[in-house]
Amino acid sequence: MAPRHTPSVRQRRFGAELRRMRQAAGMTAPQAADMLSTDRTVIANVEAGRFGISEERLRRLASIYECNNPALIDALATMTGGRTTGWWEEYRGKIPPGFLDVSEIEHYAVRLRTLQTAHLPGLFQTEEHARALFDLLVPALPRLEVELRVAHRLGRQRVVTGDSRVPYVGIIHEAALRIQVGGPKVARAQLKHLLEASDRDNVTILIIPFAAGGFPMAGESLMYAEAADPHLDTAHMDSPSGAVFLDSPTQLENFRKRLDLIEKIALGARASQDAIRAVIRDL
Repeated sequence: MAPRHTPSVRQRRFGAELRRMRQAAGMTAPQAADMLSTDRTVIANVEAGRFGISEERLRRLASIYECNNPALIDALATMTGGRTTGWWEEYRGKIPPGFLDVSEIEHYAVRLRTLQTAHLPGLFQTEEHARALFDLLVPALPRLEVELRVAHRLGRQRVVTGDSRVPYVGIIHEAALRIQVGGPKVARAQLKHLLEASDRDNVTILIIPFAAGGFPMAGESLMYAEAADPHLDTAHMDSPSGAVFLDSPTQLENFRKRLDLIEKIALGARASQDAIRAVIRDL
């Protein structure tokens, strides 16, 4: 299989899990390659996400490593093969690769959880809201790139609105509801859109009111993508230098705990809808 010059986060995630599996078995990469009867560079390249492998080879490696987690092996088997040719590939080379990695991770998630404290979830942003957000960047983006980013953001939304809709839980702080991105007219239309989205059977929107006070991860944003096996979950956070993807077992466990705690602090689904309506009335 030809090497990948720019492996995606999901492809690197696959390799990282194989590396953890090998290390848990107390085996070096050269030892694994010898037992697989392959060149010694293959294991390193697979673990770096530069090479893909077939499902047969994956299962042979899992047997070599004496992995006793069939669910994890089956989940990894769905990630074998060549580069994904998802809808997001049309934007490759046109917008930052982190945007495409988010799309791919969302596409393959079995459940999504997000926390937003200053912005509304990208999966529910209107075209006008998204454009107004990208227009705020300093230095300003070229108009073409703004439009490409807006189109890509709207394309991401099919993960919750398309035929194979992913279950989604979005936690949003009241502050994000009240920031009038694009002005009152755009903000009002955006909140009405969010309210309509909260009626979808696969979508739960939970609002943290100002009255709730402090809470874990205040001021942060987080996207947590659950995979078919928890070992393959991925967390995504924004930073000034771009997207950050986290997948160590300790990090993932802590993020799950934090989100569970925050959900308990937030208003229930019905009360959250009432909170959104209250903000709309204030505009």
